[in-house]
Amino acid sequence: IKGGRLALACAPARVVTLMISDIPGDDPGVIASGPTLADPTTCAEALAVLKKYQIEIPAAILQHLESGDGESPKPGDPRLARNQHYVIATAQDALEAAAATALAAGLMPYILSDEMEGEARDIGLAHAALARQIARRGQPFSKPCVVISGGETTVTVRGHGRGGRNAEFLLSLATALDGYPDIHAIACDTDGIDGSEDNAGAIYQPQSMRKALELGLRPKAMLDNNDGYSFFDALGDLVVSGPTRTNVNDFRAMVIL
Repeated sequence: IKGGRLALACAPARVVTLMISDIPGDDPGVIASGPTLADPTTCAEALAVLKKYQIEIPAAILQHLESGDGESPKPGDPRLARNQHYVIATAQDALEAAAATALAAGLMPYILSDEMEGEARDIGLAHAALARQIARRGQPFSKPCVVISGGETTVTVRGHGRGGRNAEFLLSLATALDGYPDIHAIACDTDGIDGSEDNAGAIYQPQSMRKALELGLRPKAMLDNNDGYSFFDALGDLVVSGPTRTNVNDFRAMVIL
């Protein structure tokens, strides 16, 4: 059904699609792999990727791609001409709602981006550096403030711990801040599930590192083991919301007082 094939199955009926975006950039054709939208990608492009990375696939699939039988409907296909689509909720919507809530609470909000991508621990380091610059120098924003960002980070799993990209981001942030005063943070997946765990994410507080050391935890070693879940679970700082039944990517906020 991907790549417009659901729309073809519905033809000649008119299809109206309402989409909630969990894709950085909100490209409608990529959301849920675009089952009701024309697909500009081709079998030839798929074959080129397979060749570039020397990926072996079953002969039947290779024949399917080479024959052209696997082509999806392309832009301009008359069978999809009457269809319409609307993106009704995005990461940017969530960030703007959070910003409005912060402003109502007396904190000046700043939205960094709704499409941050990259290694979760690297994004954590960058956020920590920004938070310290605000706290120490009043640059590029004056405190008190809240810095908000969205998008979807990734984790290269090298260890054997219990993780999740938001827990990984937050543990990286925690180790970099190392108890720096007056900086608080939260990182959660908006669908209520951080990876495959039962938490949406976690919170960080200035006393988090002190509490961790008192419990005998080793934050950097746990980060190397991709064990952010266990770290924040031991502190009692996991955020467990249950499934939210929606998904507009990750949400991160740092409060600098």
